[in-house]
Amino acid sequence: MNLISKLDRYIIKKYMSTFIFTIVMITMIAIAIDFFEKVDKFLKDTVSVHEIVFDYYLNFIPWINGLLWPIFVLISVIFFTSRMASDSEIVAMLSAGMSYRRIMRPFIISSVILASLLWVGRNYLIPQCTKVKNEFTSIHLKKSSRKALEDNTHFYLNPQEKIYIRYFRKSDSTAQNFILERFDEDNQLAFVLKARKLRYLSAPNNWRLEDYEYRKINGMDEQLMLSHGGKLDTTFNFTPADFIRYKNQMEMMTTTDLREFIQQEQERGIDTAKKYKTELYGRTADPFTIIIVTLIGLAIASRKVRGGMGLHLAAGVILGSAYVILSRFAMTFAINLNMPAMLGAWIPNIVFGVIAFFLIRGAQK
Repeated sequence: MNLISKLDRYIIKKYMSTFIFTIVMITMIAIAIDFFEKVDKFLKDTVSVHEIVFDYYLNFIPWINGLLWPIFVLISVIFFTSRMASDSEIVAMLSAGMSYRRIMRPFIISSVILASLLWVGRNYLIPQCTKVKNEFTSIHLKKSSRKALEDNTHFYLNPQEKIYIRYFRKSDSTAQNFILERFDEDNQLAFVLKARKLRYLSAPNNWRLEDYEYRKINGMDEQLMLSHGGKLDTTFNFTPADFIRYKNQMEMMTTTDLREFIQQEQERGIDTAKKYKTELYGRTADPFTIIIVTLIGLAIASRKVRGGMGLHLAAGVILGSAYVILSRFAMTFAINLNMPAMLGAWIPNIVFGVIAFFLIRGAQK
């Protein structure tokens, strides 16, 4: 028995061809808008054409598509399904005794294919492209796209060692008011090292303490050593790169790197891990969105109504805008409020999944 019938192939072909056409058109528009916004900076920074094309825009295309694929899918499904409805193809299928669920099958097959491609892209391919694009941006376009963990930074080097830095200056890789605390096996404070200034010397992790002091603690016994104006060269298990963060740095990591980074941040006690967790869960939630918006687009556009395609596309734009707004709000709540990161990533799908359920149920009637 042929699992994919001629009708399925017909609808899948329409789905994919319309989707590819939508991608090409909107991506070209996005590139044109972005280029005209940045052309002055390109000329001012004397960037070569090769760098602009291959380092920036060749990696800009996967990045923008990774963000907008669910919207592209919604527009594509509404566009070609509305055409089928206006040509009475949907009515003919139903009149021939075909159930609405049977009509849904090729739509679901197509959406699963695209969702799988997006999952691979979001987890492994797009982060690599985003890294190249963001590095180009930080060098030639926005020098402020990288920022330092400047004020009151503290984290664990390992379970027994914790550091605190009041201020880190990335221009010369120096830190003010450095404190290192070391704990014994019973989690009691055993050693404290303080320095007025910590200066980075050379790779991989050579540092110089200036105006330092240290205190050894053994129960009730303490040993204090002061060095006013003295200097001490030593090594620590961190580098200046540990204090530098790209804006949206999590977008530049593959899922494997992202999981490792989250574990490292949690072990160090740095409070940025929740933002990275939201990104991690979103990489699974976003591909699932494609299936949901496909069902919503089918339910909206399969009914022949006055206003035709224009009305259907308007409804799709409204729903797409609502999805984007809800996604931004959910991510903000998950990062800044006491909302679980997984819930923040999946709230849009939960809400729109409910909407899809009721729309499909109404369309079947």
